[in-house]
Amino acid sequence: MRWWPAALAALTLVACREHAAAQEDTKPTVYVLTSLPLVFNEGFALGPATNPAAEFLRERYSVKPIDLPSQLPPGAVLLAAQPRALPAEELVALDAWVRDGGKLLLLADPMLRWPSQRPVGDRLRPPVQYADTGLLQHWGLRLDAPDETMFGQTGIRGSFTVGAFSIADSDPGILNLVDNRGCVVELAGAIARCAIGKGRATIIADADFLNVGDGEVSPGKRNNLPFLSSEYALLFEPR
Repeated sequence: MRWWPAALAALTLVACREHAAAQEDTKPTVYVLTSLPLVFNEGFALGPATNPAAEFLRERYSVKPIDLPSQLPPGAVLLAAQPRALPAEELVALDAWVRDGGKLLLLADPMLRWPSQRPVGDRLRPPVQYADTGLLQHWGLRLDAPDETMFGQTGIRGSFTVGAFSIADSDPGILNLVDNRGCVVELAGAIARCAIGKGRATIIADADFLNVGDGEVSPGKRNNLPFLSSEYALLFEPR
């Protein structure tokens, strides 16, 4: 009966995996397209990303990383956080996916300050500026960098308030409505909410608010990650 302990261990491992899979099935799914370390660590080493934002997402959602919008299933939710520039055919695919009922939460930062160990110019380093190659303009929006004459300096820590959430941010951009195509700009340009065909898109002009640091979230940033979750939920509310 020497085989019994090994067989028991194998059965226990299978049961644990099935339990984990069942738990994963109960979580809402979010597809993620990002240059930030929200799925993998910056060095793409084995194992998931370990920063607080990545852990927050894994705890609450079944996270599905994608490389291109054309990989999205109909009607899903996509978190696009400071994505790299997309080729024209993928922008067309993303626009068509939203119009067909997709739900997009786009974090588009015109002055990203998320630290990176990769040198400037490395194609794997997150882009400092969101590469809007026409998508926002197609939806009637323009993303501007922070207005230095308004804030007095760059690198500032600011905040905006959405409902019960006070969000700490860094060099937030400004979204401007240039054509009435179904978008509403809120909070002095911090957020735009768009009804596009059968789908929805929420654009936030900042991505640094996800960088809450290691260890405990500082008091000024404790709302930042729950705010992301609340925006996810809002995409499902009736219009």
